[in-house]
Amino acid sequence: MTEVTRVPIQPVAKGSLTKIWLGVIIAILLGAGLAWAAVPKGFSVDTLVAGEGPNPQEGDMVFVRYKGMLASTGEVFDESQDIPLPVQGVFPEGSPFPVEKDATIEGFYLGLQQMQKGGKYELYIPAEMAYGDAPPPGAPIPPGADLKFEVEVVDFMTREMFDRNLSILQRAMQSQMGAGGPEGPGPEAAPAN
Repeated sequence: MTEVTRVPIQPVAKGSLTKIWLGVIIAILLGAGLAWAAVPKGFSVDTLVAGEGPNPQEGDMVFVRYKGMLASTGEVFDESQDIPLPVQGVFPEGSPFPVEKDATIEGFYLGLQQMQKGGKYELYIPAEMAYGDAPPPGAPIPPGADLKFEVEVVDFMTREMFDRNLSILQRAMQSQMGAGGPEGPGPEAAPAN
């Protein structure tokens, strides 16, 4: 005959069962949180510093300072540069972007319309609203990359105002060139009479 060794089972201490269930619930919540973090985010505009006034509308020109990064690594792939202009006050600082469909990537176009003058924003653009699987040739953006932008809205103006100011700038540059400005002929290049 075989003998069976019996081991007495200790009763569960009071409160231990509650601790076990709490541990299981915490493990489930942690797993769900990690799974949620791994899922790509959708399009979002997060306000870092609130701006003031109205939002840019279709057709406006928005002047921004920005930094574009790959969402997965934070690697910077593009950054705005202030362009020194020969006539001060004609245009605000920053890079101009038209608020027009197909003038820039869809996510940037939609994001600009949700911003205000003086505001700073973080713009998250999923790949399907950026370059998708066909980034520009030579760009350091891999196919299917989600993008993140830090954007500061310096100012914006109507397209009519932009075109008027551009005309003023062009006339000023032409007069500088004709008067021996930086690109025009100097006195030594003037024809002799």
